[in-house]
Amino acid sequence: MIELSGGLRISKDEYKEKSTNVVSYKEQAERMRTLQSEQRKVVEKMKRIPYKIAVLSSKGGVGKSFVTSNLAIAMSSIGKNVAVLDADFHGPSIPRMLGLSSTRGLLAKEDGSIVPAVGANGVKAVSVGLMLPEEDTPVIWRGALKTTAIRQLLAYTDWEGIEYLFIDLPPGTGDEQLTIAQIIPHLTGFLLVTIPSEVSKHVVKKAAAFARKLNIPLLGIIENMSYFKCPDGSIQYIFGKGAAEEISAEYNIAFLGKIPIDPKIRESNDRGEAFFLKYPDLEASKSFMSIAKKLLEVIEKQNVT
Repeated sequence: MIELSGGLRISKDEYKEKSTNVVSYKEQAERMRTLQSEQRKVVEKMKRIPYKIAVLSSKGGVGKSFVTSNLAIAMSSIGKNVAVLDADFHGPSIPRMLGLSSTRGLLAKEDGSIVPAVGANGVKAVSVGLMLPEEDTPVIWRGALKTTAIRQLLAYTDWEGIEYLFIDLPPGTGDEQLTIAQIIPHLTGFLLVTIPSEVSKHVVKKAAAFARKLNIPLLGIIENMSYFKCPDGSIQYIFGKGAAEEISAEYNIAFLGKIPIDPKIRESNDRGEAFFLKYPDLEASKSFMSIAKKLLEVIEKQNVT
């Protein structure tokens, strides 16, 4: 038995249990203080970025990272200061599509803040893909850890001077999507990406419904892999036709444009080259420029209203 002040006596096991609980409560309180501090940093830094756009699909394989990276480059070519946060921790593709080597890494300032890597056309990027020891190293994280990682990347990255922050989200409507919607104050909106197939259309509608339930604006929809133009000039709709227009009409959102299939897209991505800059005269690159300008119009209209 252990005698406490006032003559109170408790067993050693009970004393150990109570001591452990005190430590646990202290740890929990410290974690809560850290979380609150990080969230305050997120709020402070996000206030300085006028436009925060999360690219959403719910459907995997629609080319969301390709669209995000090349749209960011197109926006940069218009004269905007642009950055991309790669929130797809399990399949980070943004570095390669912005012409960044996975071995480049990320630097930190003396105060501990993260310095974004500078990719094609000056687009800045923060990605877990730039933090891994090897390109094929898997990220094996549960939801809570991914939520913490997103919050810390937003809180500790030096976003100074950024006007447009694009956030490349993984497929689905789960942890990462909810985290972005909930911790970024005044998120400008979600940008939807689909391909023309019926399967993609039905899944991407879930993403649109997700945004509506959270009262986050839908800025528009982009149709990737829309069609293939043959050498003789004829057009083949390989994955179907009309999916994006249908979603646009049903949810009353802007249809921003179509991006055709082009073998050079695959070649550029595989080589780690920025497609928009490598082939500026191709139809797909011109589509990105048109989409960037339409997106600016949507955002300007949203700010007026």
